[in-house]
Amino acid sequence: MKYLSLLFFLLLFSCGNKETVLLPKSNCTIVKNVQDHSPIYIFFRVNGKDTLVEVNRKNEIISTNWIFNIDKRLPIRLVIPEVMKLQEKKRNEKAHKNEAAQNYYSYADSIHRNLAFVPFTNVYYKLVKPKSGVIVFFTKNNDILMNDSVIKREQLQNYLGKLSSDKSNKFQFCFAKDLPFGSYVQDKIFILTLNGAGVSDEEFVY
Repeated sequence: MKYLSLLFFLLLFSCGNKETVLLPKSNCTIVKNVQDHSPIYIFFRVNGKDTLVEVNRKNEIISTNWIFNIDKRLPIRLVIPEVMKLQEKKRNEKAHKNEAAQNYYSYADSIHRNLAFVPFTNVYYKLVKPKSGVIVFFTKNNDILMNDSVIKREQLQNYLGKLSSDKSNKFQFCFAKDLPFGSYVQDKIFILTLNGAGVSDEEFVY
């Protein structure tokens, strides 16, 4: 139990201070091991009634796999813009670029009791509502809306299977800007379990 509790947060010792990141958790492992990586930390901060982010990327090496350790309490409206900046930096690198290097979010697998990772290298984030496609919207309470109706997660696969691979029928996965990052990671893991054509590599936050 002590080992499991340690999985739920990461400790970073910086300049004599102990920093804590509360990790998202799930019940399965997408990727268990990542070699040759650099850690990036995004901390949860509070200033009065305001929630803030603080990014620590002192250990980043552009040619390595990047592991984003992000506090699950942060709303994605604060997290995703910071992730986008770092993605852009890595994609635009010329001198030391490594095409094989990936980006991952870290989380705790509470069933198998190990640290795990979900890849997002090929995801392009947009901070607007999509103009076309079939919108699948995850609310801040983590319900799923399609055509203004709440649907169950097990129903989503059926919708996906019935759609053609036509470009206009692409599923556009959208997330409420106030969704906690911990819930967002759980949603990403769920999306990876879906099969079928028409899943976009873009994600929308608004």
